[in-house]
Amino acid sequence: MGWFSTIGNGLFGPRDKTRETLRRNAPLVPIDSSSGRALAAVIAILTFLAALCAVGAEQMAAVSEDWRSDVSREITIQIRPTAQRDMDQDIARTVALTRELPEVVDTQVFSEAESLKLLEPWLGTGPSVKELPIPRMVTVKIVRDSKPDFSELRRKLAEQVPNANLNDHNQFLRLFAAMANTVVLIGAGIVLLVLIATGLAVTFATRGAMVGNREVVEVLHFVGATNEYIAREFQHRFFQLGLKGSLWGAAWAVAFWALLGFLSPSIRATAAGMQMEHMFGTLNVNGRGVVIVLFIAIIVALLTGVVSRLTVRGYLSKTTL
Repeated sequence: MGWFSTIGNGLFGPRDKTRETLRRNAPLVPIDSSSGRALAAVIAILTFLAALCAVGAEQMAAVSEDWRSDVSREITIQIRPTAQRDMDQDIARTVALTRELPEVVDTQVFSEAESLKLLEPWLGTGPSVKELPIPRMVTVKIVRDSKPDFSELRRKLAEQVPNANLNDHNQFLRLFAAMANTVVLIGAGIVLLVLIATGLAVTFATRGAMVGNREVVEVLHFVGATNEYIAREFQHRFFQLGLKGSLWGAAWAVAFWALLGFLSPSIRATAAGMQMEHMFGTLNVNGRGVVIVLFIAIIVALLTGVVSRLTVRGYLSKTTL
């Protein structure tokens, strides 16, 4: 009935009234059809995957920044035991040299028992371990964001404590930063691929809708509708589909991270879970993660509408209806 009234108004009435009747009575592209629901489900799944990758990359970047900030604030000095030198005197001389640096905040000396505790995961706790020449560790905390020059300290240690080795962790920081940046780039690449897949899915769905509504488009042309008007109608409807699917996908992503956050205490109780938390941070979504998920949902919805409009315009410009 809606289309008959539209045709009648187009033949015997003003074109503007025709378009108002079209908007009011029968949408050009129904969003509640089986194909529309299938496309919304595909968009929801793709949005879910993109949101997971984006939040994971964001958390990895945040953990990397925290790690580098903490590690860069600390240096370690390893003092190897030798028969010709007194370990206590070497430790006292090392501590005195480190405290000469103005950037030093605190110095901590690991006792022999604490040094053995650090080596337990690799050497165990057998009696023979205590007979080994266990090196002693001195950790030095420096002011945050300061970049002291350790060349002078290395020179003095080489002269006064030749069995000491200073490690400022620069090599570890470079390797960890490279690893974290690689993970972030991979996550961003996956998000980009998911967006491309979404655009392709919308393109094929739009072409299918154009073929399925060929007679309707012919009638619209007959009553005076322009290609721009038809493209706008498709854009509006597909934007609604994209927004519906992307919001569902975003909700699933937030629920997934919330579930991980709920299960994190039991995961953290295991040794592997504790190591994972140290490496990748807490398994939950924060406020910044929620903002990222919503941003991706909006981008997917806008992409759906724009791709649909461009596809319709291209199709109509090459097709004689």
